[in-house]
Amino acid sequence: MIPEDQPRRRVLGGLLAAGAVTLGAAPASASARSGRGGRPTVVLVHGVFADSSGWNDVITRLLKAGFPVLAPANPLRDLAGDSAYVSSVIDTIPGPVILVGHSYGGEVITNAGRGHSNIKALVYVAAFAPDEGESALQLAGMFPGSKLADALVTRQFPLPDGTTGTDGYIDLEKFHEVFAGDLPASVTRLMAATQRPGSVGGLASASGVPAWKSLPSWYVIPTADNVIPAAAQRFMAKRAGSTTVEVKGSSHVVMMSHPDTVVRQILAAHRATR
Repeated sequence: MIPEDQPRRRVLGGLLAAGAVTLGAAPASASARSGRGGRPTVVLVHGVFADSSGWNDVITRLLKAGFPVLAPANPLRDLAGDSAYVSSVIDTIPGPVILVGHSYGGEVITNAGRGHSNIKALVYVAAFAPDEGESALQLAGMFPGSKLADALVTRQFPLPDGTTGTDGYIDLEKFHEVFAGDLPASVTRLMAATQRPGSVGGLASASGVPAWKSLPSWYVIPTADNVIPAAAQRFMAKRAGSTTVEVKGSSHVVMMSHPDTVVRQILAAHRATR
């Protein structure tokens, strides 16, 4: 009788012989792995109540322009762990990187961006850009206008140590108004049903030394954002010295409703730092 794993070994052996799989090989060079003309890899980090699919229209445009793109799944469990995970993804990328964050993803890139010599720029998209010691929840309430607090639904979940954590969701009936008011209701119903919750503990965690103090940054501010008030974003952008563009009437998901504007800011960051 042939052992159960022998067919799998024969397949792997064939792939190795054909050069399709290489074990123990060194990573590809930066020039081989970067896009046409040495373009940086654009790393897109989503926030709470969302997933990486929110970047789809931005990704499509960046790929067409010849940029390598990664949009990793943000764990949304705790700020330190989420930032460490994104940092570990950056560790695997040879060549230059432009790091982009939406919403809570902005706080993640603010922390994950430290200590990487290949990161050329930060781009904040309707995002948090905290200073050391600040939290997302603190910044969201710093200026009037956020409708998030009244729309939150919480659910308990078990932690590995036996204690209990709290996840935050947006009420299904309020999701359209709060999160994505300029998208069709047919789209936001699906987004609401599939939203990924964020740990309240993570949203309340104090941020570390911000990467924007040592890296140039760009900012996209939607003026009708009901999650992070535009005034709060203007405050953070000015403090970080960001090159800023405002999108009049856009909701929190400006990367979905105005992807061209977001891509233009990413391209501006690339031109200024290449």
